[in-house]
Amino acid sequence: MRSRSTVVSVFALAAAIAAVAPMPAFAAADDCPNGGVVRFGVEPYEAAPKLVPIYDHIGQLLAKKLGCEVKIQITTNYNAEIEAMRSGKLELGEFGPLGYVLAHQVAKAEAVATFGAKDGKAESYTASIVSWPGSPVQSMKDLPGHSFAFSDPASTSGHLYPAFAMRKNNIDPDKDVKGFYAGSHGASFEALRNHKVEAGELNSQEIEAAKIAGSYKDGDYITLWKSDAIPIDPIAVRGDLPEGFKARVTTILQTLDLTELSADDLKIIGSSGARFVPAKDSDYNIVRDLVDTLHIDLAKLD
Repeated sequence: MRSRSTVVSVFALAAAIAAVAPMPAFAAADDCPNGGVVRFGVEPYEAAPKLVPIYDHIGQLLAKKLGCEVKIQITTNYNAEIEAMRSGKLELGEFGPLGYVLAHQVAKAEAVATFGAKDGKAESYTASIVSWPGSPVQSMKDLPGHSFAFSDPASTSGHLYPAFAMRKNNIDPDKDVKGFYAGSHGASFEALRNHKVEAGELNSQEIEAAKIAGSYKDGDYITLWKSDAIPIDPIAVRGDLPEGFKARVTTILQTLDLTELSADDLKIIGSSGARFVPAKDSDYNIVRDLVDTLHIDLAKLD
């Protein structure tokens, strides 16, 4: 029969082991919505095989801080993400600026964070219209009558800004070019790279991704037009979630450290500062102004 001192020693040892044993990845928080699972949507601005591991990693970092399981969903197209949030199937979403403006209008999306630069401010990116040596399109005035690859109707750099550039050059993007929607920036780039179109959109993030993949060389493309800086994609929370959870996830997102991501992954998502920084709805008024200038009916993008 064990002595009392032996029993006490066993309990003491068990307590000591428990004190140093690894903790779970996160302890479930009481305010986690949707049965403890936070669904985080991401627009398909790049091919899903590239985005899935990056955003799964971001989801894991967020889960540890938040105390909720985080499931990443790379949507099939830009509008699918907006519809998912509108129907209550997403708690968080990364939207392009134009997609966010629409999601704010119809799906209660509220911008709270975005990708940070080295100076601690929000990152930005650029849109461009390009062709290739040998294409019949060598300047903006050559665009009418020729094929053109847009990415998605709800894309900022893949539709809104190129359409604005065309309008500024007295070209009707709906009638004067043989435009089609490739579905993503990556698909638009591939159409250009394989000379399946005579011109198309190409944004700075896709250029970085193509350089990493070894499929982009400066001399292979002719830049016909380039935009000023565009505010980069916001991370938005669904506005009808409980206020306490919204406040907590907002605080976590606005300071989330992304230094565990590789240098290439950071280039693809566009964060030279390897962190999220605060964002707010009014940061995207520049996009709303452009929508008004072009008389775009957001309802037709939905």
